[in-house]
Amino acid sequence: QVQLVESGGGLVQAGGSLRLSCVASGRTFSSYAMGWFRQAPGKKRDLVAATSGSGGSTHYADSVKGRFTISRDNAKNTVYLQMNSLKPEDTAVYYCASGNSWHYTEKESTYDAWGQGTQVTVSS
Repeated sequence: QVQLVESGGGLVQAGGSLRLSCVASGRTFSSYAMGWFRQAPGKKRDLVAATSGSGGSTHYADSVKGRFTISRDNAKNTVYLQMNSLKPEDTAVYYCASGNSWHYTEKESTYDAWGQGTQVTVSS
């Protein structure tokens, strides 16, 4: 059974930075894509960033390009989301998710394991 545990959320002022971490267990980490999603109150859950099993390919939502960086350490079974220049509109619950294959996609349905979520709040 795959388990994903996020950490690193919190309250930060606009312009600040946070780094989210997600530790995975229960499957061969490097064989699967990983993604970070977020859900703001009253809105649907959207993909923020994704990376392939090796970390060599990445994808970002337009709203976070140039500000967020996804990375992974396969030796530590951990994926990270470095968030810089945070804006109030980045406020959401952030979820890490494991894809069902080595290649990432943008489709939520292709992610078959989810963390519990971590709250990120950006004050203006």
